Amino acid sequence: MFRIGHGYDAHRLEPGDGVVLGGVRIACPYRVVAHSDGDAMIHALCDALLGALALPDIGKLFPDSDARYKGIDSRRLLAEVMARVRQAGFRVANADLTLIAQAPRVAPHVAAMRAALAADLGVDEGAVGVKATTPEGMDAIGRKEGLAAHAVVLLQQA
Repeated sequence: MFRIGHGYDAHRLEPGDGVVLGGVRIACPYRVVAHSDGDAMIHALCDALLGALALPDIGKLFPDSDARYKGIDSRRLLAEVMARVRQAGFRVANADLTLIAQAPRVAPHVAAMRAALAADLGVDEGAVGVKATTPEGMDAIGRKEGLAAHAVVLLQQA
């Protein structure tokens, strides 16, 4: 049996010293405004995994009203979500993530993102796609006011 899930997340940007995306810290003149570390790519991935299992989204599982999640590394949230995937009797077949951002530029970091995400998902790097696109200066993301991410996963019964 297979299950497909889709996730989406978006966060505002403000002046800062870097962001975390796809589990990788990227030095840049911005920071993500968020309760956790603001890794929109991992948040979208978590929602895709949870959606494939018809479970509540990360906002319900890890609410921003809970002090335990203040500044938390999103890879820890992903580990908890992956425990639920395994508990449900599934494994990740593949995942595909898309970042939508005018800044920061992530091309130099894609290999590290794929490696980090593959390790967290328990799959080979060849099963994790990571790509980025810009809105070419259009809208709030194009004005560098925020960023967004989409993720799609395919789960296979273990």
